[in-house]
Amino acid sequence: MNDRTLRHKVAIVGVGETQYFKHGQSPDPEFKLALKAILAACASAGISPHAIDGFASYSDDRNDAVRLATALGIPELRHSSMQWGGGGGGTAAAVAHAAAAIAGGLADCVVVFRALAQGQFTRYGQGGMAFGYGSATPAISGEMAFPVPYGAISPAQRFAMKVRRFMEEHRVEQAALRAIALASYHHAQANPRALMHGRPLSEEQYDASRWIVEPFRLFDCCMENDGAAAIVLVSAERARDFPHPPAYLLGAAAGADYRHAASSHTAPNYATADFRTVARRLYEMARVEPSDVDVVQAYENFTGGVLLSLAEHGFFRPEEANDALTLENLSAPDGRLPLNTSGGHLAECYMHGMNLIIESVRQIWGQSSNQVEDVDVAMMIAGPMVTPVSSLILGSEATR
Repeated sequence: MNDRTLRHKVAIVGVGETQYFKHGQSPDPEFKLALKAILAACASAGISPHAIDGFASYSDDRNDAVRLATALGIPELRHSSMQWGGGGGGTAAAVAHAAAAIAGGLADCVVVFRALAQGQFTRYGQGGMAFGYGSATPAISGEMAFPVPYGAISPAQRFAMKVRRFMEEHRVEQAALRAIALASYHHAQANPRALMHGRPLSEEQYDASRWIVEPFRLFDCCMENDGAAAIVLVSAERARDFPHPPAYLLGAAAGADYRHAASSHTAPNYATADFRTVARRLYEMARVEPSDVDVVQAYENFTGGVLLSLAEHGFFRPEEANDALTLENLSAPDGRLPLNTSGGHLAECYMHGMNLIIESVRQIWGQSSNQVEDVDVAMMIAGPMVTPVSSLILGSEATR
């Protein structure tokens, strides 16, 4: 047995989130949102915030760990880390960093968090400005030098080409993407926290919605939201001393394929979500197979990313996508692969994946608004089609 593993070394013992808001509608500054989510996670774990000695985040989070520690009155900050790379590809990687710090003795209680108040800062996804390339930019360097001169600037534009290639190569129909969107909206109707709670989506509404960039219609694209979410991690030895049952980290993996700079259109493997090597290492650490996974929370920047992610994590072969991706198969509690059971990014909130980790924990705890029966293994897939990407697998007490 390889001792160099995070399997069953740490557990999530508390989760917290603020109210979620539409883009620009948060009454609180982003830093206050972060504090509220952290305090809610501490309350869930039954601990004082003074017990925290580490923070981890990702996606260039603007809320500095030292400032958070000062505001919370934390006696000693022992760990702070941020996953390198933009976007939501680092969600699970940030959890891995926190877990590694605990397993390595660098910290005892680490909070992983994400806070967003996009209306208070540069609007994400607003053409070239989202990447720092405004009209006054004299030169474009790095990976973005490839697509920007041709007008492929927004994430939807850049990712649509990859998904279209995959769909053409494997004869995937638009109905597969539609099923992913319908499943998220279906689950949101039972989740009062979801921004799309009370706003169901029908096949007819989906089909009538406008194209954003083919193959993405309006309902294939994530929302933009304000809010914050956080989780509390401790060592497995301590995990049974908290109010909730432990959600053990079985495995986590992050990285990128060979020559796969972030979304580059020159990569050898073009039609990919970039999980081929990550998924292999994830399953090796977790010591489970796709058939062992009871529920999946897959990051929906766009439904096409979910399609590629699920295939690359081995839930079906690409040629089987049309049969696998149906509303019946993706719906809790009885579907073959319950997907995004809180409503996900399409219908609950676009919290850069943190709400998906929280939903994974709730499924392990048996507290989801769309609970799947006897969940022992839950997967979270982060940020498809960016690089680096990451995934994690959580397990119940039954996996020990």
